[in-house]
Amino acid sequence: MKIAVLDGRALEPDLARWQPIGKLAEDDPFDWYPVSAPEEVVHRATGAQVIVINKVRIDAAVLDKLPDLKLIAVSATGYDNVDVAAARARNVTVCNVPEYSTDSVAQHVFAMLLSFIHTPLAHHMAIDMGKWQAAGQFTFWLSPLMELKGKNFGIVGFGRIGQATARLAKAFGMNVLVHSRTQRNVSGLEDVQWLSLEELVGKADITSLHCPATPETERFVNRDLLQQMQPQTILINTARGSLINESDLADALKAGTIAGACLDVLSSEPPAADNPLVMCENCLLTPHNAWTTTEARSRLMRTVGENIQSFFAGKHVNVIEP
Repeated sequence: MKIAVLDGRALEPDLARWQPIGKLAEDDPFDWYPVSAPEEVVHRATGAQVIVINKVRIDAAVLDKLPDLKLIAVSATGYDNVDVAAARARNVTVCNVPEYSTDSVAQHVFAMLLSFIHTPLAHHMAIDMGKWQAAGQFTFWLSPLMELKGKNFGIVGFGRIGQATARLAKAFGMNVLVHSRTQRNVSGLEDVQWLSLEELVGKADITSLHCPATPETERFVNRDLLQQMQPQTILINTARGSLINESDLADALKAGTIAGACLDVLSSEPPAADNPLVMCENCLLTPHNAWTTTEARSRLMRTVGENIQSFFAGKHVNVIEP
């Protein structure tokens, strides 16, 4: 079976790391491309029974030009770049990797939060500039520091990552508030407080987003919701950039409506030149890399290979239904 990887660099830029998947092609071609522009997709995927994609868009028009295609293996959890219904109508299976970066993303939430409230890099740079030496005493700080114990940590969306984040928040001694479409009892998290969205943002000192991108959640963090937050609120988003109206958030940060934002995702990535959150004061940005720990990427690569191998063995796993 011919396998074509259309944007391999997003997962692993080292081609040698892709060899376990390449071996699944056996005597057929294994084509690996670091990136593929939209106009290159059909040409590169022609003749392939399997394509592996991360962010490449596959719609009905593309599928119509790939009659040999049997499997779209998404090397991610999210699959909004694939028209799953169109694929199913053409007898093409789509599978993803539903769990690989849970602990890495939850860890990143607190990496950003702790960096925001303790500013270790700014203090290190201040020492390089001689400010500690000039202070003339054993300690100094650039801004007030925050203790997390006893603070209200709000979680919007309570899937695997939301639950892992809740456990870390509890380890810091925080009160966990949750809003989700589905209320569920989770072992070890029975004491979380379930609230409406409005109640949660009104009480939380930190609000962390862990919900999927859907028509209902698109830009739901807007001016109205931001105005319901407390002025000391820190907003964290490691889910999807489309959850936030970025202009409204930039305005809220400039006006002091909330204290800050820590964002690993933006509406367009990399950010557009006019994105109002780039260089915005009190906004900490990371380049959508919460999921990219070495361990998480190894799990992801392994599961992509298992998905392909299982499919051709007649054991369809991690299949996405329209």
